Amino acid sequence: MNKFIYSDTNKRYHTLDYYFKNKFNSKVFKVSLNGGFTCPNKDGTKGFGGCIFCSESGSGEFAGNIRQSLTEQFYNIKNMLLNKWPNSKYIAYFQANTNTYAPLDELKEKYEEVLKIEGVIGLAIGTRPDSIADDVLDYLDELNKRTYLNVELGLQTIHSKTSALINRGHDLECFEDMVKELRKRNINVIVHIINGLPYETKEMMLETVKYLNKLDIQGIKIHMLHVLKDTELAKLYVKSPFHVLAKDEYIDIVCDQLELLDEKIVIHRITGDPNLDDLIEPNWLVKKFVVLNDIDKELKRRDSYQGMKKSY
Repeated sequence: MNKFIYSDTNKRYHTLDYYFKNKFNSKVFKVSLNGGFTCPNKDGTKGFGGCIFCSESGSGEFAGNIRQSLTEQFYNIKNMLLNKWPNSKYIAYFQANTNTYAPLDELKEKYEEVLKIEGVIGLAIGTRPDSIADDVLDYLDELNKRTYLNVELGLQTIHSKTSALINRGHDLECFEDMVKELRKRNINVIVHIINGLPYETKEMMLETVKYLNKLDIQGIKIHMLHVLKDTELAKLYVKSPFHVLAKDEYIDIVCDQLELLDEKIVIHRITGDPNLDDLIEPNWLVKKFVVLNDIDKELKRRDSYQGMKKSY
């Protein structure tokens, strides 16, 4: 019997699908868009080259076509979903690069364009904790009062040595300060972390989750590190090969992390989703549904669930 309270299926963790269905009484999809933004870690404001794992598309491989307007991008993706889920609602997801890194007027123009589209019930904005100016915070506060809003902050790891290696360009204090600023305004915070970063141990990955339990966050995205062609990470992998997690290792770590995570934290993602043409390692990551099913099986085998071993 599934003992987990935030589930109406076999899932033993708090899925985004469950959360949306209970909040909006509807199937909800995130439509990934490319707003044409850059990143302060690429243009020299914070650094050059970006994070070493980041692709040329700014981790927006599955976002829309930058040569199209945001409205065109949205409808191209929505039309692919209509036949299977005709009565769905949508959240516009600004995914590629740093989506608060622009003058306020530009941000308003882009955000407001997609909010006018029929069926769009809110925004998800992927960004960095060092890239939300005070006037943008005020605007997000206003947006949050009239639409559903998630701000997704990249953290990846709490460990300073790893952060320096992957060229994050900000420290943990900066991340924590921004979480507090967003939560002062009651804005939902979704945090991205990566398992399998070079030279990190399992215990280090668990420490990142234990730390997040101490913060007021509403969701998490758990990624598996994947080595993509033409990235600084790929160069490091060739020059100084590091251990890439095997599927069984990843599943074991994720299940341990889920057991530690507060059950109210929504799991927005629990595996990677690489572009096959660009992938160097790990090859097992392309079988996304196998990974998801194996996580379910391992939690069932353990007879455990999200939050079972949570610690503050």
